Amino acid sequence: MSFQDEIAAQAMRGLNDSPNDTLEAVLKRRYSRREMLKKGMLAAPAMVLGSSLIEGRAKAAVPAPLSGNRDCGLGFTPISLTKQDDVVLPSGYAYQVLLRWGDPVLPGAMEHDFAGQTRERQEGQFGYNCDFNGYFPLPHHGAQNSNKGLLAVNHEYTDPLLMFPGYVTGDPTPEQVDVEIAAHGMSFVEIQRRGVSGWTPVRGSRFNRRITGETPIQISGPAAGHAWLQTSEDPGGSRVRGTFNNCAGGKTPWGTVLTCEENFNQYFANRNSLEDTDPRKAAHARYGLPGGASSRRWENHHARFNIALEPNEPFRHGWVVEIDPYNPSDIPRKRTALGRFKHEGATCVIAPTGQVVVYSGDDERFDYIYKFVTAGRFNPRNRAANLNLLDHGTLYAARFHDDGTGEWLPLLYGNGPLTPENGFHNQGDVVINARRAADLLGATKMDRPEDIEANPVTGKVYSLLTNNTNRGVGGNPGTDPANPRSPNRYGHVIEQTEAGGDHSATVFNWEIFILCGDPAEPGHDTYFAGFDQSLVSPISAPDNLVFDCAGNCWIATDGLQNGLAGNDGVFAVPTEGPERGYLRQFMSCPLEAEICGPEFTPDFSTLFVGIQHPGEGSASTRPDDLLSTWPDGGIPKPSVIAITKISPGARTIGS
Repeated sequence: MSFQDEIAAQAMRGLNDSPNDTLEAVLKRRYSRREMLKKGMLAAPAMVLGSSLIEGRAKAAVPAPLSGNRDCGLGFTPISLTKQDDVVLPSGYAYQVLLRWGDPVLPGAMEHDFAGQTRERQEGQFGYNCDFNGYFPLPHHGAQNSNKGLLAVNHEYTDPLLMFPGYVTGDPTPEQVDVEIAAHGMSFVEIQRRGVSGWTPVRGSRFNRRITGETPIQISGPAAGHAWLQTSEDPGGSRVRGTFNNCAGGKTPWGTVLTCEENFNQYFANRNSLEDTDPRKAAHARYGLPGGASSRRWENHHARFNIALEPNEPFRHGWVVEIDPYNPSDIPRKRTALGRFKHEGATCVIAPTGQVVVYSGDDERFDYIYKFVTAGRFNPRNRAANLNLLDHGTLYAARFHDDGTGEWLPLLYGNGPLTPENGFHNQGDVVINARRAADLLGATKMDRPEDIEANPVTGKVYSLLTNNTNRGVGGNPGTDPANPRSPNRYGHVIEQTEAGGDHSATVFNWEIFILCGDPAEPGHDTYFAGFDQSLVSPISAPDNLVFDCAGNCWIATDGLQNGLAGNDGVFAVPTEGPERGYLRQFMSCPLEAEICGPEFTPDFSTLFVGIQHPGEGSASTRPDDLLSTWPDGGIPKPSVIAITKISPGARTIGS
């Protein structure tokens, strides 16, 4: 079992065991199980396509298409699943490694020395396990420069078995733990494209910055100052050290980055030190914090990770953090109004009212899809006026009905069961315990909601459900229309249309867009928006997505190799027109890696992606048994790559 597998097993202790109706009973009242499964799951999409409750309103007021280059067709020749230890692309495309773990970021930072790592060195170098990528054009917010910009990169977690010579599982040294803490967070790096030499980092740029597990971060919003956020180090509950497990993220309309804290539970230990009567113990259990020692054993050297000594420290994590990449002295802020859970993604959309809507998934089996709607309105003429918009608004969780409609349930203090009788005394209680609030309101339990993005051409919202091999197994919840497979090994994609094309609406239509798997394999029960399945590429474990200028959806996977005979990849699929559902594989990554954070330049001529955890499951102490040696032929290094088109013709990726 790899280091990350141990952490995943630990996270399952936070399984949602609330008694919500999963809609299976509702489904059975209208459809038999045989009818739902016949014809490769076509019955499930059919029953939501015909919904009419909000259909008329949903067709109106969709956003206008992106301006600029319209040459975003999908003309590449698809590749096949591979098991190569390299990045594989269609003919006519090339990649370059832009940033590796350990590359110098800050002025004066030293080159990476595998045998001589220290906290101080790592704090100036590119961190480990790159996830979300956000490209911010220079020289300022609002520019459309596709040749010079800032790349904001999340560093989700560390793998000490590959990072350190002589690492002993369960007994890390203080120095190793300090390097791990420094390798978390984010990197901000100025990059430039210089003719035939391609993309290069700009060393010494005043914009270059590292955010680590020690960076001071302000707490804002309804949970700021809450009693459960107060610690011996921070009695006021207003300032926290660092950000951890930064997974997917988002970019705001005012040019800041939102970085999401996902599996924060793995860093803490000893939940069982609390009395059973202490409500914090149950709250920690709902988020999967371990009863005893953590897998990482950071608590051996830092008291803040030991619940027995600091029972409130975990409540200070699991948030969305906002940072201004254009201001290197900006103090990051944890925006608690967006709720506390295992955030995957924070996609911003401007509603017709001017309110800003933020979509996010809670990446856990049987947890929820959320959105946040600001109370205030976006001001396109005054950037400073928008910098605190995310501190005030309404957080919602999604409920999917069996007829293809849905509603957004407001997580507001005093709404329904969110009252003192159930332990909620203010909005701070609600956002800290967002999962329990959604439990009580009856949100729909989903199959690991990951990235959620709005199509800039059509306005429709796409939610990636990575997988859930526990659905319908043992005493776990069974299927429902929005999660129609049991067990769900391959994952699926849901397409939502907000009422009236208004992302601040409280009702929506939905349908299944893709049921992942290999159409050529018996029992996979796949569906690709009705497209001829003999032509599509097999896909599993959808994780992150991005849209091109034509509204085509580009999907990156995480764990494809657990269901199919290949490495993780990037897949492109039209969402409208005669090729709707025609999914094609564009890229394959090195062995035991996943692909994260797909991001285009404004002119769609470069696609940035993160290659995370190549070689995971092996250890640097056994160099002859490394599962990957990418990218340099030695210890594998997580890296960000830049993909460009090298053949004649249109310059946009995919054409």
